[in-house]
This record gives sequence, structure tokens and C-alpha cells, in this order.
Amino acid sequence: MKHKFVLAGLALAVATGGPATPALAGGSDIVGGVIGGIIGGAIVNEANRQPRTVTKRTYYKKPTMSSAQREANREVQVSLNHFGWNVGTPDGVLGRNSRAGISQYQAFMDFPITGELTDIQRSILTTAYQKASLGGSAVAQTISTHPQGMRGLLMQTRDQMLGTGDATYAGNSIGGLPPQISEAVFEIARSSNVEPQQLMARSGFVQLADLNNDGRTDYLLDTSVLGPGFWCNDKSCAVRVFASTPSGFSRNDFQAYNATPAMFTCQAGACQKTGANVQNNAPVTAAAPAPAPAPAAPSFSTQMASQPAPAMPSFVAPAPVAEPVPVSLASFCSKTSLVTSSNGGFVTEASLTDPGQALGEQFCLARGYALDEGAALEAKIGGFTPEQIAAQCRDFGALLSEQVAAVGSTPREATLAKVKGFIAGSGMSPEQLSGTAKVCLSVGYRTDDMEVALGSALVLGGLGEGAYDELVGHHLMQGIGTAERPDLAMDWYENALSAQPVFAPAQPERSGLIRKAALMMNGRADASSAPKPAMALPSFAAKAAELVETAAPQ
Repeated sequence: MKHKFVLAGLALAVATGGPATPALAGGSDIVGGVIGGIIGGAIVNEANRQPRTVTKRTYYKKPTMSSAQREANREVQVSLNHFGWNVGTPDGVLGRNSRAGISQYQAFMDFPITGELTDIQRSILTTAYQKASLGGSAVAQTISTHPQGMRGLLMQTRDQMLGTGDATYAGNSIGGLPPQISEAVFEIARSSNVEPQQLMARSGFVQLADLNNDGRTDYLLDTSVLGPGFWCNDKSCAVRVFASTPSGFSRNDFQAYNATPAMFTCQAGACQKTGANVQNNAPVTAAAPAPAPAPAAPSFSTQMASQPAPAMPSFVAPAPVAEPVPVSLASFCSKTSLVTSSNGGFVTEASLTDPGQALGEQFCLARGYALDEGAALEAKIGGFTPEQIAAQCRDFGALLSEQVAAVGSTPREATLAKVKGFIAGSGMSPEQLSGTAKVCLSVGYRTDDMEVALGSALVLGGLGEGAYDELVGHHLMQGIGTAERPDLAMDWYENALSAQPVFAPAQPERSGLIRKAALMMNGRADASSAPKPAMALPSFAAKAAELVETAAPQ
């Protein structure tokens, strides 16, 4: 018991928070210690005898997001990534990156920028993504002909779901043009006694460009394709430029000949002539014959031998050699799309009768993929505005002017030798050049600058990304950005078709169609179009994000 009293006293001392004071001589201290020990011991013993009851409570945290909502969010993230607004790995949580991507999507679509999707905005985004995933000829046509490439699916889906855009032009539109432009086409056609469809089919009549740099398509109608008549005088013809504005289009009227978008600049809806190429493209009238010298009285004293020998009379100055007018690829693709629509879809190898139309369709399809790929890369470049990127790409194209000039007169191997010399002296790694070239390829096609676009395609081919040789072949076949040389195009096509595809990779039948159409264009309609075994060449398409991070100039 003595040991129990001591232990209980220590326990009480610890419980009271202080050390036990030493016992002083005297009975009261001893008695107090004993009583304290007895009380403490009784408390300890009683506590040991009573069973303890422990109540366990289980708390369940209510989930903040259902699995269905997470899956819906994941679909939004996948869709944003697909259309070039990179939000990272789809995890179903709409965090900061996702909200930033949503804001960019809303800005592109002219929706209120909130960073949060409404039901209709979500539906448009995911529906367009589902269309892109399913593919098909209609999707391929939209991608290849729309100025925004892959993102054109978003705008088309918006117009269909909201009842705007092309859906409202039925009965008062041609070729899917906006109402104001369609009305002008009908007016010009009526006064010229031609059918609107025939007028639209004339090369150079409708040209597309972004003249005011607002990211939207502007339209140019050039009546000089009609020749002399109601819309032309002896030196120029009426040109109507429609510049996009928030409320529609603003019409600007000019006089020019063989007009191109490069002749005009626009600020918002107001446009003016730049003067570039205007005079060079004006029709040159024949010089008036020099006045004959006044007849002089004959002098019989002059010897007949001294008179000049008679010559054939000539009263008309020799016709000047006309410089080729640059062809707008955007306009070319617009016309190609119209024919595709009237034909009921894309030309296939089985239905191939018009090789020019077939190759035009595939050219514009590849252009759409290049636009989309470059836009996705450009979105990841930090510290540069789109205008600064476009300016640097113009410089990039200027550096490649010698190589581009060689395309129309030099075989593929000799041209690539020049390109590889440029690559070796550029001071950039292959990865940097590849990323830069893909961005500038997109910029070149978006701005209709063929020197930039063709030069970028050459660099990619020189780096071993052979699939981009297809673009060079198309340029040579159509004579856009270079001389029209179907014979030289064949080598570029053959190398591209044996490389790993980057344009419409889910459509392997493209190879046979392009090869057969190219052979027909070269007068070899009976040649076999059996595809050759594919060569395994590296493709940097899957590493686009990595390339852009290193592509920015130091």
C-alpha cells in the first residue's frame, strides 16, 4: 500500500501541474500527505474499475462534383485542346488554364468573355469537336475552304445552331457569301447579263483576305474579269472592297485593273488604295503613232540612191509583255469550294475525271490543316503579338526568296540543296526551324503571302519532313506563288506521298487520288496509280508544343 500511496501522490502532482513540495517535520504534513495519497489512490482505482465508453462518429464529405459533371468538363477540355486553345491534360476540373482557354474561345466566337461557358456555348464547342472527330467530306470541305481552317467548324456550328450566318442566307445568297456581298454579286451579274454562278466561277472575281487585321474575312470583288463593258472604262474597272465591322460589312468603291488584296489597306471599315501594283496592272493602251514628217517638195537634184529603202508601215506600238498577276490562294480555294459544292462533294479516285479540280480540293484541304497546326503553335508563343509574329514571318520569307524563286525552274533535288544551305547557315537548331516554319506556313496562308508560305514549306521539306513537299507540288501544279510546272511537281508529290502523312492522316486514300490526278495532269492518264511503300520518316507534328517553346527568337 505504501507504494500505491507514493505513486498516487506523484500522479496527483503531475495532474496539478507542479512538483510535490518536500514534507516538513510535523504531524499535519504527514497526515496531509497520507490523506492526499488516499484520495488520489481512490480516484485512480475508481477510474480503473469504470468501463470507458468511446463514441465513434463517421463523417462523410459531400462530393463537390458528380462524375457526370467531371466527364462533361473533360469533354470541354478535350474540345478546347483540339481547336488550338491548349488547357493542358484533361482532368475534368475547370481551373485557371481551362478558364483562360474558355475566354479565348469566347473571344474568337464573339461571345461575352466570362471564362465560364453557358449551355449553348458548351454545346457549340463540343458539337463542333464531335464533327471534327467523325470527319467526312463535308468536314474536310469546311476545313479546306474556310479562312479559319479547323476553327471554321466552330463558326459553322454556331451559325447552324443559332440560326445565323449561312443559315439565314438561303434564297438570297450565293456560295455561302454574306448577304451584303451576295447582293453585290447579283447586281454585277444582272448588269453584265451573266449568271451569278458563272460570274463566281471566274478567277479573280471574288478574293478573300483580312485587310483590316481583325481576324475576320474581308471580300474584294473585281469586275475587270468581265472585260470591257458597263463596269469598266478605258483604263480601269470597278472594284468593291467589303471590310468587316462589328455590325456587318462596310463597302468601299475603287477603280483599278486586275485588283488584288495587296492594293488596299483598311482600318476598321474604311479602306484606301496603297498604290502598290496599281499602275503596273492597268491596261496599257497602244501608243499613238508618231506624227509623220511634213511632206517636202521633191528635189530632183538629190540622187535616188540616197533615199531610204521602203519599209513595211507600222502604226501600232508593240504590245508590252504583261507581268503575271499574282493569284490569291484564298480566292482559289473559295472557287474550288463552289465547284465542290455543285459537284455534291469531293472528287474521289473512282470518280476522277477532272484532275485539276481534284488536286485543287486536296491543295485547299492541306492548306486548312496547315492553318490549324500553325495557329495552335502560335497560341503557345509568349511575349509576341500576332502582328509581331506576322512581321517576323515576312522577314523569314524574304530570307528565302532565292530558294522560292528556284522552285519554278529547278528540279526538286537542286532546290532542296539550296534550302539545306540556308538551313546550315541559319544558326538555328532543326527543332527551332521546324517550329518557326510551321508557324510561318500558317501565317503565309492566312495572309495570302505565298513567298512566306512556300518558303516555309521548303524549309520543312529540307529538314526531312517530307509530307510538306505535297504543298510545293500543289503550288507548282496550280501556278500559285511560282510558275505553273506540272512536270516539276511530280517529284515533290512522289516524295510527299511516300512520307508519313500530316494532312488528313485519317484519309489514306488521298495518296492514290493525288498520284493519279498528277499523272493525268502530265498527260499520263493510263499510268498506274498504285501507291508505293511508305518510307518511315520522322514527323515533328506530335512535338509542336515543344518546338514552339524554343522557336521564339532569342
